[in-house]
Amino acid sequence: MGPAGEEAAVAHLRASGLRVIARDWRCRLGQLDVVCEEAGVLVAVEVKARRSDRYGLPQEAVDRRKQAKLRVLLDAFRQTSGRGDQPCRIDVVAVRLDRELRVLSCEHIRDAVGG
Repeated sequence: MGPAGEEAAVAHLRASGLRVIARDWRCRLGQLDVVCEEAGVLVAVEVKARRSDRYGLPQEAVDRRKQAKLRVLLDAFRQTSGRGDQPCRIDVVAVRLDRELRVLSCEHIRDAVGG
């Protein structure tokens, strides 16, 4: 389910005008799903995909612990890529899929994780 959700999210982000810089960026601290740029702002994007609401909405999986981890990872990306002074934000893309992994909806939540 992960690759299907991420592909849908990337297509949605590109269609919305964001430029994808990296996918599945990894360091010793963890992994960022997608890193984009929009109007000079660096955007880390957490992709959450679900086939049902049984365990809540996709975006609800980005709890406080995950938010803190995303902040650390974005800072690590900024430092290693020489973008330490670039303004940034963290977005979430919530993807709903059917049983055959076809996209039902794709919701882009901008600035979903505050600083």
